[in-house]
This record gives sequence, C-alpha cells and structure tokens, in this order.
Amino acid sequence: MLSFYVVDSEEEAIRLANATRYGLGGYVFDANIGHARDVASRIESGMVYINSCFADSPGLPFGGVKNAGFGRELSELGIGEFLNRKLVRVADAPSLLTL
Repeated sequence: MLSFYVVDSEEEAIRLANATRYGLGGYVFDANIGHARDVASRIESGMVYINSCFADSPGLPFGGVKNAGFGRELSELGIGEFLNRKLVRVADAPSLLTL
C-alpha cells in the first residue's frame, strides 16, 4: 500500500512521517543531496533511502525502529545482533614492593 499526503511545509511532512507506530523505512527525493541528508536524519526510521526505492542488498543493514523491529540484520552490523558482548577491563595491579 502506498499513500501520498499534501502538506504545507517540510516540518509538517517530517512530523507526519514520524507520527506512526512503525519505523522500518522512508524515502526522501530531492535534487539537493545535502538537504535530503538533513531531512533523512530527522525521520524516525531504521532506513531512509534518498532518490531511490528498494535498494536493499545483503551488504546493507536491514531493520527498523519503534514497532517495526529492534536491531539490524545483514551486513557486519547485523552479525553484532547475534553476539553477546562483554566488557572486561583490566587495571594494572599495584606493585607489592610499594605496599
């Protein structure tokens, strides 16, 4: 399903894009790539495509936010979702000669 909305401002468009319980992906079309990147950074979704649709590949992370999922799959970012990482920090032991 695809929906189109007519809005009066960019702020309203971003507010409308973010007013959902889901956040898998979004799209931004603009001749000014810098501006498109700025808009994309303000959209609450796991993926935002600029000037393209459905450009997925196994080398790109896939996943959403909100009720569209948690974490990522595919690519090196995706493999991290299957790891249980632990921090072990070792400090230098005090010298017994100075005690």
